[in-house]
Amino acid sequence: MNVPKHVAIILDGNGRWAKAHGMPRNYGHIQGAKAVEDICEDAYNLGVKYLTVYAFSTENWSRPKDEVDALMKLLRNYMKNCLQRASKNNMCVRVIGEKSRLDDDIRESIERLEEGTKNNTGLFFTIAINYGSRDEITRAVRKIAENVKEGKIEPSDITEEMIADNLDTAGLPDPDLLIRTCSEKRISNFLLWQISYSEIYVTDIAWPDFDKKALEKAIEEYGKRNRKFGNIKEE
Repeated sequence: MNVPKHVAIILDGNGRWAKAHGMPRNYGHIQGAKAVEDICEDAYNLGVKYLTVYAFSTENWSRPKDEVDALMKLLRNYMKNCLQRASKNNMCVRVIGEKSRLDDDIRESIERLEEGTKNNTGLFFTIAINYGSRDEITRAVRKIAENVKEGKIEPSDITEEMIADNLDTAGLPDPDLLIRTCSEKRISNFLLWQISYSEIYVTDIAWPDFDKKALEKAIEEYGKRNRKFGNIKEE
């Protein structure tokens, strides 16, 4: 099986899954968090080296306050438990996105998680929280513009590599495969720069039901693709 090195996933369908099961939306988010835990182990066992998931977007703040509050509570619990699981499974965890809007305790949990797992060498797991790709690119451009203003670089020095190095994902390889669950055929402001050459796979399965078998099917489909970068065929 031709396994992608880096898989990115848009976790869609928690609310619809809950509604279909006669449960409140928040129950869907809880089950979705459990699915994240399982898919990390499954991905690593299948040979995936990097896994990036879209957990909370910059647009998600516009959801009803009780749902946002429930998501933040779930995030708090997840961050506390993730360090123990990551240490046990040798998983290196990184959080991307604009963290300044998150509460202090959540930011502190993120710092502890990243610091405590930075030397782990198993799955490199990235969680996008309060993340939006347009926001990410805007912040990167501002950093580069400040360097130009301060005379550290010239406009002519700006390259694609420099822009990539100023994104939240600096140091990570671009995703080979982007998976979106629950049928939607949108990118939803996720890793717009990074997925320029990624294969895209959409499944009808809602995120809480996405399991190892579903991941294997996505990877199998990926292996059938005739991947090309420009005029260069990937071997």
